[in-house]
Amino acid sequence: MDRWNGARFTGSGAYESWFLRANAPDGASAFWIRYTLFAPHGGGRAAGELWAVIFQRTADGGWRVRPFKSVFPIARCRYAPDGLDVTLGEATLSAEGAVGATEGPDGTIRWSLSMEGGERPLLLLSERLYAGPFPKAKALVPRPFVRFGGKFEIGDEVLDVDGWVGSQNHNWGSQHTDEYAWGQVVGFDDAPRTFLELSTARVRVGGVRTPWLTPIVLREGDREWRASGIVQAVRNSGRYDTRSLEWRFSAAAHGRRVSGIMLAPRDAFVGLPYANPPGGTKTCLNSKVATCELRIEERGQIRTLRSEHGAAFEILTERTDHGVKVADVPDPRAL
Repeated sequence: MDRWNGARFTGSGAYESWFLRANAPDGASAFWIRYTLFAPHGGGRAAGELWAVIFQRTADGGWRVRPFKSVFPIARCRYAPDGLDVTLGEATLSAEGAVGATEGPDGTIRWSLSMEGGERPLLLLSERLYAGPFPKAKALVPRPFVRFGGKFEIGDEVLDVDGWVGSQNHNWGSQHTDEYAWGQVVGFDDAPRTFLELSTARVRVGGVRTPWLTPIVLREGDREWRASGIVQAVRNSGRYDTRSLEWRFSAAAHGRRVSGIMLAPRDAFVGLPYANPPGGTKTCLNSKVATCELRIEERGQIRTLRSEHGAAFEILTERTDHGVKVADVPDPRAL
């Protein structure tokens, strides 16, 4: 875990993020907090970005999604090359937990979270790709199945976090992936030890778009099924739509076929503006209360797993036809 959490940030033309996410056992709430380092290409000022999003079920069955964000000069940020040790302003993140506060339209949100447990790291890509130039954006899960405790405070409101299960994640690169969907399920409703990680993405290489790549990793207890090598990822199928906010995917490898769908209603998403190191801004359509249904075919047997409101589902896009409200948050390049 320490190896895969160490900072790679160079301070120029790069971004790096460590984020935590978890869902309440009753499926009515979820959180996402993200500690980010950002530096534009061309020698612009580096900065730290502290994000938080709270997802809560409303009385009428819809979703209330509240985003928060603050930006800090890089002089107020600290990060370690070995292990999880990040400071942005007064906010801290370590293997033991996270403490922080940031701002949003609903005022100030504060959190104090402990982290316990977790399983061995899960790599979405082949290990050798994490040290190479391709892809320009890397992502992995240093700590799946973390159990969180603590609380969030938003004004006079307190959201208690007691035994929420989720993950601690790490990603970095010299630019954001051109187009992608990313998904994760930390325990299905009827299979609490099953972990799903996948993406569908394509990038430009020398001005030419690659084919769509859909790496998928499914871990069931101690057994890990991977369909994530470059050739396999091209063979896999993955298609998402920014208007319907649905994503369908499938893969066949090692005697098993896995297929599924991920989706969420529009009010379960928030649009988050992501500054890109080479320039420009992309929008991350972010939900942590999505639905995922997974079909597993193996040896003539078919199993169906479902997570009703526990899937993480993100789409990174430059399109504007998604109908998701985009948060008005500080830009790190404006410091």
